[in-house]
Amino acid sequence: MFKRRRFRQKGSLVERLLAQAKGLRQKATALPIGAEKERLLQKARQADTAAQLDQWLSSPGLMPPE
Repeated sequence: MFKRRRFRQKGSLVERLLAQAKGLRQKATALPIGAEKERLLQKARQADTAAQLDQWLSSPGLMPPE
């Protein structure tokens, strides 16, 4: 039978998303203005939004975002 490989994540989802966003922004600053830079910045914004949504969903009161 096939044995599933499992591993533990190094940090929480929010930490990993914020680290990814930071790395993408650093890469984008090294690029000239253009489509590739905009794509990286958009991915960074999406990672930030995902981190905020995760924090909001895991909050005890499920209050609307500010």
